[in-house]
Amino acid sequence: MIGRVDSNAEPPLRRHSGQSSVEFVVLCLVLAILAVAVPLVGRYIDLIQAAEQAGRYVAFEGMARNSRSSWKSDADLANEVGRRFFSSPGAPLKTGDLAGDFPADRNPLWTDGAGHPLLDDFAADVGVTTKIESETAIAAAVFRAPLNLSNANLYTATVSVRPANAAFLGAPWSGLNLVVARRTVLLADAWTGFGPADVRRRIEGSVTMYPEGPARTLLDALGDVPALLFDPTLDVGLQSWDVVPCDRLVEGC
Repeated sequence: MIGRVDSNAEPPLRRHSGQSSVEFVVLCLVLAILAVAVPLVGRYIDLIQAAEQAGRYVAFEGMARNSRSSWKSDADLANEVGRRFFSSPGAPLKTGDLAGDFPADRNPLWTDGAGHPLLDDFAADVGVTTKIESETAIAAAVFRAPLNLSNANLYTATVSVRPANAAFLGAPWSGLNLVVARRTVLLADAWTGFGPADVRRRIEGSVTMYPEGPARTLLDALGDVPALLFDPTLDVGLQSWDVVPCDRLVEGC
């Protein structure tokens, strides 16, 4: 007797012994890695932002001097940014202060999942390189020599940070060897001076721009002329640059 196959019959059920459990375990492992990796990536991003801020500081610190004879060395700038941007957020700002390689001077946020610091050695992990160039503007070129203006007005500052690898996560984190570098370039005004005294020195020292010296020499040579011709006595130059003459005021002398 030949049996008839019912086309409407449902196929036999297959047994899936333990499949959902395996999927759940694999998903937990993936989620565990993400739970550790995502905060770590956020800490790396925070380090990158700190490097960007440190680069701006280095560029401004160099431009504030605007003279080849008073640039801070790269080593001194690396020590400063290591203390002010990559150590403890509550670190005081002190001249010559260095960040120590111990927990009190480290940022507690910058650690891997195992608690190891991302910046273990400040001297080796934080670096600064600078470059000084000259860009002469047309207006400044006319007065650069008479006023003894600086040629070093294009300043490039690069801050590099080498965070430690997250060895506890295994590959690829254990061999990442990440190096973060941020560069800031500033073009300074050629008229920059160190202060009122420096501006006065530059102007009074220029014979062609401000011929005070020759005028004073001429009056000294005429010192034997009767005083009535020079009454009151002529004073060459500004005796006090910070004091406005009374005849320039609204109420007068």
